[in-house]
Amino acid sequence: GVAGCCAKTTTAPLDRVKILLQAHNHHYKHLGVFSTLCAVPKKEGYLGLYKGNGAMMIRIFPYGAIQFMAFDQYKKVVIKKQLGISGHVHRLMAGSMAGITAVICTYPLDMVRVRLAFQVKGEHRYMGIIHAFKMIYTKEGGFRGFYRGLMPTVVGMAPYAGFSFFTFGTLKSIGLAQAPNLLGRPSLDNPDVLVLKTHVNLLCGGIAGAIAQTISYPLDVTRRRMQLGAVLPDSEKCLTMVQTLKYVYQQHGIRRGLYRGLSLNYIRCIPSQAVAFTTYELMKQFLHLN
Repeated sequence: GVAGCCAKTTTAPLDRVKILLQAHNHHYKHLGVFSTLCAVPKKEGYLGLYKGNGAMMIRIFPYGAIQFMAFDQYKKVVIKKQLGISGHVHRLMAGSMAGITAVICTYPLDMVRVRLAFQVKGEHRYMGIIHAFKMIYTKEGGFRGFYRGLMPTVVGMAPYAGFSFFTFGTLKSIGLAQAPNLLGRPSLDNPDVLVLKTHVNLLCGGIAGAIAQTISYPLDVTRRRMQLGAVLPDSEKCLTMVQTLKYVYQQHGIRRGLYRGLSLNYIRCIPSQAVAFTTYELMKQFLHLN
């Protein structure tokens, strides 16, 4: 939970800008990543860069906790059952299942966070987290309204979380096996256990984030558009995952549609994953879990 909160707070302003660009907010749609980062504080003040971050923290603590815990549990099950697989593939499977579990458990909070982050000063539809929950529940079909866009999220999360844990775990095990003295050090809570040095941890986490993000990004764009739903003027064209993918591709193409904001996502996701994995490894030592 702490790992998730540290990671997301580090990159919250980039998260807000990504949502504004992905869904073509009419105030910022003519701008690029860096010009939007400069324009938001001018229009909405510096706190505008952290709009929706309260809902993000409420969501990310259980999300991070469930994801990391589920990964360890699923990995044990997959290794124990063997399942006819060898090598590092169990990490990919366990990571995918952990990501899906965490997403399903915390999805309504993500929905509310996106709605709050998409609002621009002077055009507020939602007054806060609780008001957003009430409005979505009453106006968008009860509990079903909170799970709009779940399918592309789950489909996108499987490769994202899978490749993220897979890449980090594989880089970690190869690094400690091939160059233990150069890359590793004894764990603070158990000298018999070798862990990566902090800067190496950050590098491995960053690489894991970059690879995972590239593979799953079009589905992230699809999810955001579906989550924003009624807020967007073209919402009736984005009712299902396939419809939304087709619509974004036809209207904006690959680079300006399906991969719009990807450069920002690298800037956002690489440090986010680096901080997440590094904080997780440090918390494990702090809580004597090695």
